[in-house]
Amino acid sequence: MAITRRNFLAAVSLGPSALSTALLPQRTRRKNVVFVVSDDLNRALGTYGHPIVRSPHLDRVAQRGVVFERAYCQFPMCQPSRTSFLSGMRPDSTGVLGLRIPTRVKLKDHLFLPEYFRKHGYYTAMSGKVYHTGEYAEDPRSWDEEYREFGKSPEREDVIEDDKGKGPQGHNSRWAKLRLDDAEMPDGNVARRAVQLMEKAQRNNTPFFLGVGFRRPHAPYAAPKKYFDMYPPDRLPLPKTPRNHFDRLLYSAVNHEPPAEPMSEAVVRQYLSAYYASVTFMDAQLGVLLDGLDRLKLWDSTVVLFVSDHGYHIGDHGGLWHKTTLFDQALCVPLVVASPGQRAVGKRSERIVELVDMYATLTELCGLPSNDVLEGSSFAPLLDQPHRKWKRAAFAVQTRGKQRKSATMAMDDIEYLGRSVCTERWRYTEWDGGKRGVELYDHASDPDELNNLAALSSFSAVEAEMRQILRAGWKASRPPRA
Repeated sequence: MAITRRNFLAAVSLGPSALSTALLPQRTRRKNVVFVVSDDLNRALGTYGHPIVRSPHLDRVAQRGVVFERAYCQFPMCQPSRTSFLSGMRPDSTGVLGLRIPTRVKLKDHLFLPEYFRKHGYYTAMSGKVYHTGEYAEDPRSWDEEYREFGKSPEREDVIEDDKGKGPQGHNSRWAKLRLDDAEMPDGNVARRAVQLMEKAQRNNTPFFLGVGFRRPHAPYAAPKKYFDMYPPDRLPLPKTPRNHFDRLLYSAVNHEPPAEPMSEAVVRQYLSAYYASVTFMDAQLGVLLDGLDRLKLWDSTVVLFVSDHGYHIGDHGGLWHKTTLFDQALCVPLVVASPGQRAVGKRSERIVELVDMYATLTELCGLPSNDVLEGSSFAPLLDQPHRKWKRAAFAVQTRGKQRKSATMAMDDIEYLGRSVCTERWRYTEWDGGKRGVELYDHASDPDELNNLAALSSFSAVEAEMRQILRAGWKASRPPRA
């Protein structure tokens, strides 16, 4: 771009970050970022091969990027997970090990991911739930502009039909079939506001970091009726795991007490229908955002990253629901990344990545200086070579309180910790340093983690090796240097 007096003065009128951007040739301008996080979303998605659940808009991102088959959160609960991946630090370093612990309880002046981009001249904006909800959890210093969505529970007058409270215990898992249009839903509003924020950044000719947080499929599983109609309960298969398997699990491994009366097959199917409906509704709002990228012609200059904050149980293991376990269903999440110029397009990667890695990845993709205090590793090389040798293991932690319940709220509630490590074949978990139980699962023969091999003499060597990996910690499992 030729620098003329006219465009120089136009840039000055937009402010310093726009000035630095406007004076760059088009080919060297910084990439934008659209960072999308869904709440309580597991991998029951067409994008991940689910035979029933439809996710056509996440498929659109996948066609442009890389789908990560083994992406793991570091803590299977909203506030601890989001604090970890937005800070690029692990839960032991953030100090956020419960749902009501402030985001900056230990990190104080640490530069969180959006704030890091803001410091480097980006316009940063948020629509929806990116950080966890509540003033103690939000981080205004990360954003130039915030739009916080207006609630997760529907009004009674909007409900056509809802559940009768016969579902899973230990967490709000109600469902509601609604008479609303998509645009009247909180997530519908979040998507449309996010497009407006992209339009504003484009008008101002400034690079942007846009955080978009969709509430669904977080409970209550509430969505417009048309999405429920896609998933008739009587046509849905039940979870494959034996119904009595719940009773064989380690006490520490379970995140809630069983209901007073077992859920009937009809009730389980209704809850599956509601969860799947919420997933496809969320995907449709992602479609609104992607349509905005299409219309504004932003794909060639924008990194799009879609992720969930953690996984989610939907009746597996004989009746597990919610999150807050150290099973793969709660720890392994959908992660899809599309970046301009990447060499692998429409590909999948089986390599292990962690959500704590996303901070370093996005800064590398956008050409920003590395933040050397981070505890994750950029997986940007996997966008060019998705099958190259990568990190050895993923690490996660989960709290347990004095009473069995879905979530530990504050530090005073914590009685002990569970720690888990996962390689490309094995998962190994210790509760309270092993004093309250050990688990070992072979994903090659048992991907659903139904058969605990710990303490079997034929697997003692594997157990010892996995224990050593867990003890050595994340630093010993980082990717090989190029």
